[in-house]
Amino acid sequence: RRTVEGASANAQASEADLANATLSAQGELAVNYFGLRQADADLAIDQATVEGYQRTTQITQNRFNAGTAPHSDLLQAQTQLANAQAALAGSRQQRAVFEHAIAVLVGEAPGGFSLPPATWTDYAPAIPPGMPSTLLQRRPDIAAAERRMAAANAQIGVARAAYFPDLTLNGSYGFAAGALSGLFSASNSLWSYGLSAAETVFDGGARNARVKGARAGYDQTVAQYRQTVLTALQDVEDQLAATRALEAQYILRRQAATAADAAATMVENQSRGAPVSYVEVFPSQTSAYAARSALAQAQAQRQTTAVTLIQALGGGWREPAS
Repeated sequence: RRTVEGASANAQASEADLANATLSAQGELAVNYFGLRQADADLAIDQATVEGYQRTTQITQNRFNAGTAPHSDLLQAQTQLANAQAALAGSRQQRAVFEHAIAVLVGEAPGGFSLPPATWTDYAPAIPPGMPSTLLQRRPDIAAAERRMAAANAQIGVARAAYFPDLTLNGSYGFAAGALSGLFSASNSLWSYGLSAAETVFDGGARNARVKGARAGYDQTVAQYRQTVLTALQDVEDQLAATRALEAQYILRRQAATAADAAATMVENQSRGAPVSYVEVFPSQTSAYAARSALAQAQAQRQTTAVTLIQALGGGWREPAS
């Protein structure tokens, strides 16, 4: 009976391992998708930046040709343009990496799979306050650790059963007849039932050692179960803290990007109608590019953190319908 209990617990632990692997793959798919959408945003930012630097470089080139701008301004403009073009190429490569990863996760060949650019929805789910710790019971790794603990506990009973006699019930049935004509007659039927018992008188402490080993194995699974629960609590608290920090950071990043874009636009407009040095244009353009990139990164971090929190809670924070 204890052997059956242990086997059943191990089967349930394997089922939880499968659920954990599924949840992990789903989370990885979501993170890669948000990474791809961030790459789309970076591509748009890089493309707009390249176009802006091209305009600035052309203006600086015209002024240099007219003798109103030094050669150093033109060289700085050309350097900035080349760096922006290199960043654009890097964003394209990064998008391809995410696209290939998604293809593998959905079971498609990377070479024949593509996801067209789409509008990136600025959304992260709101986290309800006071989530109960009972939600952690749905985590597959916690369920697997608990079932392994139950299986190890059953092994103690299996080891203790060795102290008792081994009872075997034997039964046999056959025929005995001197002549073939009466071989299958009822009178020639032979039935035999017997009970045999065997017990080890001395084993040098082997059974006692096996029981102690089973108990030690159980203690190990208890410690692993406790560690799994503590790690799960840490995961949840880490992601909750990250969610709160990223929410505030995202608002500030958006404000910074708006202000930087407005400043860059003002300076660029001034440079068209007045002899503004490239040294004055360059900082505003660089700040705007950095602010837009930081905003896209903050948006992706908010969404990937939400995915990680969902994984940490074993699939979300809604209780299953009863």
